[in-house]
Amino acid sequence: MHNNYYLLRKLSDELEKSFAGTVVSECFSQSKDELIIRLETQNKPFFIKASLQSAFSCLSFPEEFNRARKNSVDLFQELIGLRVTGVRQFTNERSFSVQFTDHIELLFKMHGNRANLVLFEQGKPTSLFRNHLAADANINLTSLDKVIDWSRESFEQNIHQLSKHYFTFSNVIWNYLKLQGFETKSLAEKWEMIQDIIQKLEHPTFYITEFNKQVILSLIEIGEPFQSFTTAKEALHEFYNLYARRSGLQHEKDTVLSKLRTQLKNGEAYLKKTSLKLAEIEADDHYKLWADLIMANLHRIEPGMKKVALEDFTTGKPIEIKLKDDLNAQKNAALYYRKSKNHHIEVSKLKEALERKEQEISKLNNWISDVEQIEQAGDLKLFLRTTGLVTETSKKETPLPYHEFEMQGYKIWVGKSAKHNDELTQRFSYKEDLWLHAKDVSGSHVIIKYQAGKTFPKPVIERAAELAAWHSKRKTESLCPVIYTPKKFVRKRKGDPPGTVVVEKEDTILVEPKL
Repeated sequence: MHNNYYLLRKLSDELEKSFAGTVVSECFSQSKDELIIRLETQNKPFFIKASLQSAFSCLSFPEEFNRARKNSVDLFQELIGLRVTGVRQFTNERSFSVQFTDHIELLFKMHGNRANLVLFEQGKPTSLFRNHLAADANINLTSLDKVIDWSRESFEQNIHQLSKHYFTFSNVIWNYLKLQGFETKSLAEKWEMIQDIIQKLEHPTFYITEFNKQVILSLIEIGEPFQSFTTAKEALHEFYNLYARRSGLQHEKDTVLSKLRTQLKNGEAYLKKTSLKLAEIEADDHYKLWADLIMANLHRIEPGMKKVALEDFTTGKPIEIKLKDDLNAQKNAALYYRKSKNHHIEVSKLKEALERKEQEISKLNNWISDVEQIEQAGDLKLFLRTTGLVTETSKKETPLPYHEFEMQGYKIWVGKSAKHNDELTQRFSYKEDLWLHAKDVSGSHVIIKYQAGKTFPKPVIERAAELAAWHSKRKTESLCPVIYTPKKFVRKRKGDPPGTVVVEKEDTILVEPKL
């Protein structure tokens, strides 16, 4: 319910009061499906953090946000320097837009796994944050407002499809009504309950609550609330932080539980297999009987015999016993007595192993139960430390084959060696990237990473060319020619030495080698 229309409507009102007249100074992303917008106010900056993952989309408003020096990219640069003129909430729609000077708007479409940010200029969409949602490029702002007939007459006409008619009500609201016995009420009582819900949504208190074993943000009191707020902005921000903490903890718990359940599965399989083996061995304890029969019938066994049939003491039935023809009767009996002793030792060891495995399985079941009940990250760390469990095998990070530079928001990658050049060009670059190299001499491959919908600025190409010249045999020359071309025109032939490629199409730029 954190992307519900009624919550977004309250949020829009709050945002308009918070940053009307503020100026955008930064708009960037440093992790997939997350955008940070920084707005400058007279006092301190105001941040909007849009997390638009497929599994969870939510807005939050951190008081501070430190941008990473690397692995961040500028987006929606058309907004930089623009002043906020207002916030527009679309009627009965899970979307609002922030309006700027120069007739530019940024639409926040909060549609769950289809959430997106769309930039509009002069009322027309020009760029998307999540480009794979291509249909968003056809959004018409004038058609986003929707109408609901709230009259008693319309209520009665749609009595059998109320969830469709009141489409702004979330599943949480319908669950709330169901818990209040809505389905068994008379028509008049149902109408009164709907009016009561509308009043609650018009003047909400925001609850972070647990309902159906899930933590949700609700505008009505349902489940087991453990936090309440009077503003949508504060409620959303705290809900996002709580979700992030819990999802991180859940990931760690799932990792531990997966390991424990694997051990439990393997332990139960061992227990089953070993129990069958023990039963088979115990049922086949014939070595001592054979030895006793041989000792009781020494006179019937002649040297060189390979087998003998002797009557069982109890049943009288003949039992065929194999003999070693190079041993006399006493030594054959001694051999079977020794095997009988070893047989009993094996049975004893199997029983001990089964007992240890049963204890281990009991311990694993207890551990699984303990982990499932953990609700704090600190408690999980304490559990792992006291039990000696290790969740992941640490891996040494493989060093990247390039040095990274940045200019005007564009990443420039410079290969570290001939071998790294191959890796950079073949594995780390794509056909839209721009590839550069000092002309006619050995040197580093250089890549400028492509940004969707943008052409490479000339200053960025010049800077990358300077780096290509510096990392080549021409670094001491006053001027160096550098070739550049889209990566799709660069190919490597089988058998060529490391770093050697064929360029099918190129342009040349003359620059001074500079680091």
